[in-house]
Amino acid sequence: MRVISRIDLRGRTPGALTRTALAGVLPRASLDVEAAVELVRPICEDVKHRGATAVREYTRRFDGADLESTRVPEEAVHAALAGLDPDVRAALEEAVRRTRKVHSDQVPAEVTTQVTGALSVTGRFIPVERAGVYVPGGLVAYPSSVVMNVVPAQAAGVGQVAVASPPQENGRPHPVVLAACALLGVREVHAAGGAQALAMFAYGTEDCRPADVITGPGNVYVAAAKRVLRGVVGTDGENGPTEVAIIADDTADPAHVAADLIAQAEHDELAGCLLITPDERLATRVEEELARQVPLTRHRERVRTALAGQGGCVLVDDIDAALTVSDAWAPEHLEIQARDPAKLAARVRNAGAVFAGAYAPVSLGDYLAGSNHVLPTGGTARHTSGLSVFPFLRLVNVIECDRATLAATAPLIDALGGAEDLAAHVAAVRVRVP
Repeated sequence: MRVISRIDLRGRTPGALTRTALAGVLPRASLDVEAAVELVRPICEDVKHRGATAVREYTRRFDGADLESTRVPEEAVHAALAGLDPDVRAALEEAVRRTRKVHSDQVPAEVTTQVTGALSVTGRFIPVERAGVYVPGGLVAYPSSVVMNVVPAQAAGVGQVAVASPPQENGRPHPVVLAACALLGVREVHAAGGAQALAMFAYGTEDCRPADVITGPGNVYVAAAKRVLRGVVGTDGENGPTEVAIIADDTADPAHVAADLIAQAEHDELAGCLLITPDERLATRVEEELARQVPLTRHRERVRTALAGQGGCVLVDDIDAALTVSDAWAPEHLEIQARDPAKLAARVRNAGAVFAGAYAPVSLGDYLAGSNHVLPTGGTARHTSGLSVFPFLRLVNVIECDRATLAATAPLIDALGGAEDLAAHVAAVRVRVP
């Protein structure tokens, strides 16, 4: 019995490989964010009106922690770093260094354009004042998500960064999450999870000042809360169950491909895992490797569920068709294990991140490539980027002009202002240059 299903798309024309044509053909977890919105909206409204009291009540109900305050004492944050395993600390420090290097280079420079005469427009990128970072957790720790969210905010120049993560049995976030916060100099950490944590950041409470932007991955309820709160506060993408597509040809090592599919399936029973290949023999060998490797992995039941539910070996006619299918699916992660991987990567249109070559697995990007692992899922890579410095920056244009240049432009303003029946707009110019 196959661990993963086969989907044969050979013989189809390019028109039969579009997103619309493949809807329902390529497996993907379906999350009803709209249904979750109706569940989280009352929570967000309650936090808006009752503040910290509501957050603590939901924390007691959902996480089983009875807190006097969501704010974690600073001494507990620093103590977590002091008790951190030295090897984990060294790995986190290197992850921070690499991530900061990549994201610092993303910060755009101020640009001035001389439009005409003395009229100039200067684009300034100004960081928000305060960011709220959500780190999923509870029994599972994600210190890498602390790095991936906090470092871009700091690189962008955000002055205040606060972190929220669900409490464990002791009423505090996982110690390795606290340690990562301390390593990055984050002094404000809150024991709060789910929609109530995002509402806390959006509206503010007695324990937490409101933020300007909220970022971070989470479950369907976190995605729904972002949708409810968007407009009250800036947000990043709605990140759902993780997913990977692997484009591979006959040069790919089936053991590598199988290992990478398993690595993604390990995250979540709803993880999406596709191999897209023109080589049927490779598909067979990958299936054999999956049958060998899955029983050996720690989270084998979770992996089996994911591969059976949202996994597939997709057979196509050639690499061009593989790229077309991948673009239609718009994966969060796309690996290319084929000839000329860099050239193929340059042709990709829809993917959260592209991993080109046999020695660039998704695991590298999750931790130590320096790129960001908070990426668009569920096909939203068609229109949404992964996390970067940009959600923490606002573009503000500064316009300068002198009298002579305004006078030369005035007849054009006369025409457009007249066409829109906005006489006062015209008058505001003509009072300066009659």
